[in-house]
Amino acid sequence: MNLKKIAGLTALLMVLAAALAGCGGGGKTQEKPAQPAAKAKELLFATGGTAGTYYPLGGAISQIWNEKVKGVHVTVQATGASVENMRLLGKKEADLALAMNNIAEDAYKGQGSFKEAIKNFKAVGVVYPEVVQAFVGADSDIKNIAGLKGKKVAVGPTGSGTAVTTEIILKAYGLTYKDIQPIFATFADAVDQFKDKHIDSAWNVLAVPASAIQDVVTVRKIRFLDIEGPELEKLLKEQPLFSKYEIPANSYQGQDKPVKTVTLQSVLYVREDLDENLVYELTKTLYEQKDAIGQIHNAGKQIDLKRAVDGVTTPIHPGALKYYQEKGIKVG
Repeated sequence: MNLKKIAGLTALLMVLAAALAGCGGGGKTQEKPAQPAAKAKELLFATGGTAGTYYPLGGAISQIWNEKVKGVHVTVQATGASVENMRLLGKKEADLALAMNNIAEDAYKGQGSFKEAIKNFKAVGVVYPEVVQAFVGADSDIKNIAGLKGKKVAVGPTGSGTAVTTEIILKAYGLTYKDIQPIFATFADAVDQFKDKHIDSAWNVLAVPASAIQDVVTVRKIRFLDIEGPELEKLLKEQPLFSKYEIPANSYQGQDKPVKTVTLQSVLYVREDLDENLVYELTKTLYEQKDAIGQIHNAGKQIDLKRAVDGVTTPIHPGALKYYQEKGIKVG
């Protein structure tokens, strides 16, 4: 090959190389590849048993959070409820949790069901009132709480606030779990056992109306046990987080009279290390989208910004506090 041909071929190769460099081989005109969408922050929400209030309500809240809060995806976890939920937060095995305010206080102080204090969580705010609802069969010879002595009583699931609260109330009436036959059943199992007449009474700390009790009354007629009298006054004195409550007549099929009972508060808690802006958005959405939550689960209708800090005795997360300050809600 003569020199002219070699020179011509070399020039052609240089032109091709320059063209390739400009089209994507690293030249200045190369287009940057599209950036992948930011991955949503995954949060685990500890709730309760599937037949209680926590699990379906938690699902409703999570659905609205996932729709309204950018960059977050919340997954609901069924659990044993309040006691277990506080332990999950303490071990960082959950990011958010529903729990009764008295159980959270016990966790924070390291008392009651907790041998050691759990400090790495913060409160967001009250979600709905937790109402104690104890019932027996309508034809039962059990006329009052004292009459439960020696009877088979579903006291709530293991690791639940219901089981702890039931024991506290029984104590005010002079009874302990040694005086009854306690059945630590889930709400769903308690319903089935009561329908089949395998237990004499069932205790629930749930929203009103509770789906578990609505299920029961489709099969058996029931009668609620009132919490009243000097025992109630003793309870309120010893347990200041309890307050009087009256279940309106006709809240359940066949319940034609109001029921005298007590209530605590269901509160949303989070890990203290959750980002302040994220918790602010979660708090804002919880209270400002309550109607949307209520359309999915009836208990959501009871979410009320005016009661957001009522009965909350543990520290509030800075993100939630920022929202309350904006809304003029007095804290502390």
